[in-house]
Amino acid sequence: MTTTTITKPLSVGLKNEGEKLEKVLQQWGEDIRPEMKEDIYDPSYQDEEGPPPKLEYVWRNIFFMALLHLGALYGITLVPSSKIYTCLFACVLYVFTGLGITAGAHRLWSHRTYKARLPLRFFLIVANTMAFQNDVYEWARDHRAHHKFSETHADPHNSRRGFFFSHVEDTRVIYSINGSIVFSGVQGEGFHNYHHAFPYDYSTRYWIASNGRKMAVGFVNSLSKKRVESEGFHNYHHAFPYDYSTSEYRWHINFTTFFIDCMAALGLAYDRKRVSKAAVLARIKRTGDGSHKSG
Repeated sequence: MTTTTITKPLSVGLKNEGEKLEKVLQQWGEDIRPEMKEDIYDPSYQDEEGPPPKLEYVWRNIFFMALLHLGALYGITLVPSSKIYTCLFACVLYVFTGLGITAGAHRLWSHRTYKARLPLRFFLIVANTMAFQNDVYEWARDHRAHHKFSETHADPHNSRRGFFFSHVEDTRVIYSINGSIVFSGVQGEGFHNYHHAFPYDYSTRYWIASNGRKMAVGFVNSLSKKRVESEGFHNYHHAFPYDYSTSEYRWHINFTTFFIDCMAALGLAYDRKRVSKAAVLARIKRTGDGSHKSG
């Protein structure tokens, strides 16, 4: 059971990332491993002058998203006649599939914040499949682009282009910058092929129950992410995407971190990466707005 605290000075320049990015990393005073550079914000990237790329409708995605939400509405009509065990199963499924995203696709495969042994990786890949959010390869690709090119036209969730665009990504953007994103930690995983072979078998089996609970709890989605699955510390996460806790508070309203720590106690997770308090304070001093003093 190991935890890596990132405090050492940067000893070797990150190749092919530009002098500006290397200078920023040196200012942070952290040991940024070469495999972590793929999701570090790249300040050297600038949007091309002119209007943003023209939006185009992807009718296949529109059809499937509409079908998914119609299924969710139908699922609501089944709630009054469902048994208590079905409701309990939906709650368990919510946590299970959530861990597939937060502990699996996000913290393990996108950011490589810790390492997992075969049984845990298999558990997370099944949970991620049932969450029905693409395979881990596509999830990691999109998310690393979101971090690396944040708030630019190359960001598939660019909030400057509006609420809808930031939540429904533009796949054309992803393919246009695909060559600049390297997929270490995902390529050669092996389980990635499992997603393409058996995704719908798992997804359709739980489609009605899963969509019913998604719609039923949809109005508290933001709250549940913050309070249940610990994905609410967004500013910290973008500052330190390689911290396995995604928060400086560790277990405080952070169920996913608790889960990873439990797996580490069982020997299934190891090499958990943490950012030191000194590095956090240095970043606050450099770019903070003083809001950290409020608690």
